[in-house]
Amino acid sequence: MTNAIAVPIKRIQDIKSVTIAFFASLAILTQTINLEAHGAQNSFADLIEEVGPSVVNITTKTIVERPQAGPSAPNFPNLPQGTPFDDFFQDFFERNMPNIPQNAPPRSSSALGSGFVISEDGYIVTNNHVIEGANEIEVEFLEGQRLPAEIVGTDPKTDIAVLKVESDEPLPYVEFGDSSKARMGDWVVAMGNPLGQGFSASAGIVSQRGRALSGIYDDFIQTDAAINRGNSGGPLFNMDGDVIGVNTAILSPTGGSIGIGFSMASDVVTKVVEQLVEFGETRRGWLGVRIQDVSEDVAEAMNLQSTSGALITDVPEGPAKEAGIEAGDIILSFDGVDITDTNELVRTVGDAPVGKAVRVTVYRDGATKTLLVTLGRRELAENTAFNPESPLEAPAPVENETIYGMQLQPITEELKQQFVLPENSTGLVITEIDGSSAAFEKGLRVGDVIVEVSQSPVQNVAKLKELFESAKAADRRTALLLIKRGEDSRFLALEVNQE
Repeated sequence: MTNAIAVPIKRIQDIKSVTIAFFASLAILTQTINLEAHGAQNSFADLIEEVGPSVVNITTKTIVERPQAGPSAPNFPNLPQGTPFDDFFQDFFERNMPNIPQNAPPRSSSALGSGFVISEDGYIVTNNHVIEGANEIEVEFLEGQRLPAEIVGTDPKTDIAVLKVESDEPLPYVEFGDSSKARMGDWVVAMGNPLGQGFSASAGIVSQRGRALSGIYDDFIQTDAAINRGNSGGPLFNMDGDVIGVNTAILSPTGGSIGIGFSMASDVVTKVVEQLVEFGETRRGWLGVRIQDVSEDVAEAMNLQSTSGALITDVPEGPAKEAGIEAGDIILSFDGVDITDTNELVRTVGDAPVGKAVRVTVYRDGATKTLLVTLGRRELAENTAFNPESPLEAPAPVENETIYGMQLQPITEELKQQFVLPENSTGLVITEIDGSSAAFEKGLRVGDVIVEVSQSPVQNVAKLKELFESAKAADRRTALLLIKRGEDSRFLALEVNQE
C-alpha cells in the first residue's frame, strides 16, 4: 500500500498573512454563494451512499522473475535498449548486485486498482492495465468482503477488462449511462482506490468530451475530478448514479492529479463489455483500408469543397477491395453515418457487427458512389500479412533526374535492395532531397516512393513532369501525390509552381 505523507499548513504569524487568508476565505464564500444561486450541487453524499457499495478495490499479485547477475542482467531503468546508458547501467548493477545467485527464485509483486460491479451475479469492469499479467486477483468490497476474481476477457485497445467473482448473495451493482448526453460543465463523481488509500470519492465537472490520447478507439471524457494512481478502472458517475466513464489516465507532469483526468466514455465501454461477457474477446468489424484525414491542401489538390471524410491510401486484399473501393476514394458515409474524419470511421466500423453488409458512400472522380461491403473481423485480419498482386515489371534504369529539389529514379532491383523497398514497389524513388525544398518540408524523405500524381501512376520523371504541367494548366496550385514508405501509403499535396 502506498504511504501518503500529510503536509500541515503553516501557522499564520503576521497581520499580512491574516489579511490574505481573510480575503481568500471571502472569495471562496462568494464563489459558494454564486454556485448555490445557480443551482450547484450542495452535497454528493446521497449519490455516493447509493452507488458506493458497487465500487471495488482490486489487488493483483504477479510473479516476477528476479534479475540475473552477470552479462545477461536486464536493463533495470525504463530506457530503450541500445541507448548510450546501456553499458553504464549494466556495469552499475553488476558491481552492486554481486550476491544475487544466477538462478534466484522469482518474487511476488502486487498492484492496486479500482473497478465496479455491473451485475448482481458478479461481473466487474476495470482497466486492462490494472490486471494485465496478474497471477492472482482479489476484489474488496466496501463492507470489507474479499473475493477472488477470474478474468473473463480483456481489450487492450480500449484498456477495458471484465472480471467475474462468485458470491452466495446478490451483489450491489450499477448501470451504464449514455455518455453522449454528458455536457461540458455537468457534475461528475469519480470513485476508487487512489494511491492505495481505500474507498474514496472526488467530484468535478465534465471538462470536455471526445478526447483522444493514443488509441484508435479512444473516446475519453476529460474531467477535473481528482483521479490518481489507483483510481484506474474506477467509475465516473453522473448525477443520476449512472456510469458514464471508466477512469483510465491522467495528464500530469508530477504523477499526481492536476485536474486533467480521462475516463473512457461509456458508449465505447458498453459495446466492449457486452462482447467480452458473451465471447470472452472482442469482435470488431473490419473494412480493410488504410486511411488518412483530408487536409486542406489535399482537399485543394483534389478540388474538394471541404475536408470531411476519410481518404483511402491503400486497399489490401479484403472486404473493401472485393466491394470495389479504390485508393484515392474518400469515404463520406458508412452504414448511414456521416464520416467527418478517420477517427470517426475507425470507431464506426469497429462498432459494426462482423459479417454485416453495409452501404459505403465514397467520393470518386468528382461524383459520389455507393458500394455494398460485407465486413470482416478486425481481430483476424490484424495478423494477416498484406498479400499484394503480382509486381509490375520494373522499368529500365535511367540516370537520376532532379525536380522540385528531389532526385528521382525509376525503381530497379538494385534500388529495392538499397532502400529496402517492398518487392512489388512501382513508381519513382527519391534518391536525394534538398533539405530546404518544399518537398522536404512536406515530409518527403530519401527512400520514399512516388507512386501516383493526380491519381495517375508514374513510372518515369517525364510522366511526373507531364502530370505537374497538367495541374498547372488546370490552374491548380498543388498536385496530389501518393507516397509509399515501406508498406505505408499516404497522400500529400505538393505545390506545382515552384520552378
